[in-house]
Amino acid sequence: MLTELLDRLPALGGTGWALVVVAALIVGFSKSALPGAGTIAAALFALVLPAKESTAALLLLLILGDMLALLMYRREVDVKALVRLIPTVLLGVVAGAVFLRFAGGALVQGAIGVILLVLLGFTLAGRRRKRKEAEAGGSAGPEAAAGPGPGIGSRLAYGTLGGFTTMVANAGGPVMSMYFFAMGMPAKTFLGTAAWFFATVNILKIPFSASLGLFQPAYLLMDLVLAPLVILAALIGRRIVGRVPQRAFEIAVLTLTVVSALGLIAGAVG
Repeated sequence: MLTELLDRLPALGGTGWALVVVAALIVGFSKSALPGAGTIAAALFALVLPAKESTAALLLLLILGDMLALLMYRREVDVKALVRLIPTVLLGVVAGAVFLRFAGGALVQGAIGVILLVLLGFTLAGRRRKRKEAEAGGSAGPEAAAGPGPGIGSRLAYGTLGGFTTMVANAGGPVMSMYFFAMGMPAKTFLGTAAWFFATVNILKIPFSASLGLFQPAYLLMDLVLAPLVILAALIGRRIVGRVPQRAFEIAVLTLTVVSALGLIAGAVG
């Protein structure tokens, strides 16, 4: 029985299996501790599996991670932020679908990478400006520095780009991480809001992937094998995040965003 199941697993080779194992661990850890890292997992899956099938195989692991994150942070959520994002995210999904019809894979990757870097620059500039305004006004502390969060224009930009990047490359994590970061959310609120957002978006993707025939039996079995690693990494991340200072958490989010952006650009150029 065991031998028969092993024979049905995809033949990835030692290196391939090592990469998908690392990716599964990243998925779990990203959902409970470091949002935005999921893009790295997407890149690893794309290195090992056929491009289209890799998105569907990773999608199921992402949903598992989303469910775990909801169990951990379901009460730590900014409902208003989510409701305000819905129209702009839907707009981005439609734009992404149109873009996919005419653009090649390399162009998609490069465009997302550049968008992430531009958003990073705007986000840091906005936080710096608000911090200076708070200091000039005599306010102190991170909440004062963070200000009231992004306005309508920023919400339109982040939401649209989040929907766009999620649709075209499963790379919406870093974009939405930048939005939640710009709002100055505490770490657990950040994670809870992200969990609700991506759980909804990823579940909505299932019918589209299924209609394209992307859920191959061998990759479904592979996901079953990798699922315990997602759970393990998520539990480890949950224990760690409560001990990480807010400043360190924000630095990690920014660093992962830069790594993801540069990786996408490098992949497009290469």
